[in-house]
Amino acid sequence: MKDNKARIDLAEYKLRSAWYSIKKMYHEEAKKYGVTHAIGFALLSIHPKNGTPSTSIGPIMGMEANSLSRILKMMEEKKLILKKTNPNDGRGVLIFLTKDGLSKRELTKKKIIKFNKLVNTNITKKNMDIFFKTAETIKKLASEKNILNNEK
Repeated sequence: MKDNKARIDLAEYKLRSAWYSIKKMYHEEAKKYGVTHAIGFALLSIHPKNGTPSTSIGPIMGMEANSLSRILKMMEEKKLILKKTNPNDGRGVLIFLTKDGLSKRELTKKKIIKFNKLVNTNITKKNMDIFFKTAETIKKLASEKNILNNEK
């Protein structure tokens, strides 16, 4: 029992379980509109008027290129996006939202704003500021190369 309590008090356990609950909530909502949570996140990462270079979407979402390619392919099949050659760089591709993509982006944005209002109603600004600072520190620590290999 003591070991289970220690595991529950680990930062990554709390982060992962909270993120899983959020992801599940959004995914259940997204299914109603024929998309996924990942597609909703991608829609928000694409500029609604100017489009976005395909190489910029992954870093915005914190995703690897392979995973992003699958999502973009699904979005193209669902006619949510169009790919066009970048006029400033003939080798690059710009991703634009279709009319349906714009509509689903707006819907996604409304759902996220609604959830964030709920969070901000139930958690004080002070605690949210602490949370954001803590999350940034954890992200920075996790991004450091060889952090788990350093013996101290």
